Amino acid sequence: MKQDNDGDSNATHSHTVYVKFSASDKTEFTMTCKQPCTVLELLKSSGKYNHMWSDENIVIQFGKTARKHIIATHFPCTCIHDGIRLTVSCKKQKVEEAQGQHEEPILSRDSYSVFYIETVGGKNTKTKKLFKNNDVKDFTYLCVYGEKGMTVKEAVERDGRFIDELGDFTLSHNEKSDRDTECSQPVDDLNRRAFKLCLPLKRGVCDRKLQENRGESNTSKPKVKTPQRNPGASNTPKEKWNTVTTSAVVHQRGISVRTAMTKPDGTVDLEEIYEELRKQCRGLKEWMKSRFPDDSYQEKLNLKKKDFGKIQQSFSEVHRVREILKLGESVCKVLVKIVESLKTFTGTGFVLFDNYILTNAHLFDNCFEGQTLKQGVNVSVHFNYEIHESFTNVHVFNVVDYHMCNIKDDLDYAVLELNPEGKTLIENKETRKIKVPPGLLKKVGPIPQNGEACIIGHPGGEVKQMDPICIIEKENRGQAVAENLHPYRDTLLTIQSIHHLIKKQGIDQIMMGGKRAEDVATYNTYMYHGSSGSPVFDADCKVFGLHTRGYVYGFPKEESVIEFAQPLLTILKHFVDVLKKSGDENMLKLLKRVEEEIKGNSDPKKIFEAVGIKVEPDVPEEILDSSESMKID
Repeated sequence: MKQDNDGDSNATHSHTVYVKFSASDKTEFTMTCKQPCTVLELLKSSGKYNHMWSDENIVIQFGKTARKHIIATHFPCTCIHDGIRLTVSCKKQKVEEAQGQHEEPILSRDSYSVFYIETVGGKNTKTKKLFKNNDVKDFTYLCVYGEKGMTVKEAVERDGRFIDELGDFTLSHNEKSDRDTECSQPVDDLNRRAFKLCLPLKRGVCDRKLQENRGESNTSKPKVKTPQRNPGASNTPKEKWNTVTTSAVVHQRGISVRTAMTKPDGTVDLEEIYEELRKQCRGLKEWMKSRFPDDSYQEKLNLKKKDFGKIQQSFSEVHRVREILKLGESVCKVLVKIVESLKTFTGTGFVLFDNYILTNAHLFDNCFEGQTLKQGVNVSVHFNYEIHESFTNVHVFNVVDYHMCNIKDDLDYAVLELNPEGKTLIENKETRKIKVPPGLLKKVGPIPQNGEACIIGHPGGEVKQMDPICIIEKENRGQAVAENLHPYRDTLLTIQSIHHLIKKQGIDQIMMGGKRAEDVATYNTYMYHGSSGSPVFDADCKVFGLHTRGYVYGFPKEESVIEFAQPLLTILKHFVDVLKKSGDENMLKLLKRVEEEIKGNSDPKKIFEAVGIKVEPDVPEEILDSSESMKID
């Protein structure tokens, strides 16, 4: 941060910042600010800013220390020191409430007080949500600013990243934990100090604390006021025992309805309590019916329950997760660098066998002349990229040869041959040689029609990630797309625009009746852009698909309505056919290696038949391990 006396004036305002438009981007862009503005306005002045991003979803990291400080989009540029680095990333969910165009003038640095609030809350925040998007907890501090004279509460509410229902709070000083600042105090004395946000005790807790301070037992039951009886009146059983109504009691905090409604004789009128709960549930039920006409809302609930149960059943089992993570060691990030244009494309791949990688062919669009890679195009793969901004254990292999599929055949795959020895990068220096991880060809299986699955890849070129998913049956694909577009149901023009866009991308081909409807597996996942080429595993940890693409739209931010994977057995059959027809000795040796790897599969006969490698009909299945039993079709 600039010091307090670093004042700026419009006449002399000029400073430079360095911007990375992705955490994984190694390139920093120099931007010079010539007039006071917000940080977002400064970023948008660059042609590198992705205008498809929603302003509400971006996070701006401040400084070179990884994951320490983040600032709001409306943060004044006058509070940024010359030569500072900003790193921009985009989250899937909203991070910050839209502030609109900043109408107030940007003041000089000494007009503001800038302070830091830890993302880990202080007292009484353990079970309380503090932020609109919990992704901010990946960082240590939120930088908050306010004009001098503004209260702490006003500065926090204007910040836009805290929840709207925050209410009253205090700030506990990190330097002196026994010193608190109330939210009604001005921000003037908070400059360059760090705090934890603390909340008041809940009402019920406060009452118990008060009882303890008075020496009263905190285990005694709450007393319910009983009506004064008329001495001359008869004491009939029907006489009301309590002047407190159920509807009043259910809104009390720190006391259960059952406790409050217990009669002096220890009985409870449960029917009265149930009736009050029914009244509250009625509104929820009507709202659900309005969203899902007829009985579709019940079907939707059953589907979600069924899907959640599937995922929970498979991917909460430790042994299965352990096996998936082990297989994930064979997944790599693919980098395609075009030297002339300084462009870099990223995707995902995985080891098929030996030093051969399987990925998508569309990663290499416009990179080939015939079957030859253009000059100035460099391709490499990175294994073990699992920690942000840490390259200590990243294993790098260069690609030395290619077997590219023609995408017009409705297949989109590429087999890359790696240099068999890689290197580990530590501070950009070569060290010991590294071997390629084991291949997954022995774990190949058929595509399931439904059930749970899991993708492992590098979305957005980021660290390796895993996403448990559920396969969408072909007859439910249209419904799944409609549900993803449900938020736009009241905007006819938007719905029509999205439908037009995804139709141009060919979505009809995978829908019921489409020419590829039977040939792909579909699902919903956040893993697109950079995760093309990821392996897709079923519940038995068999790899059955190559994650290929999704059908996306770009407003207000880029989203996908459905994604699909190509069956791995279909890809292997095509690859085997190419090897057979080549007539080249090296290709036939490669085919032999494919056969040998398939023999290690749990059901080799089924895989051989699926990929077009036949077994002599008279050979018993138990001697499939013998190479003499094989013949090339």
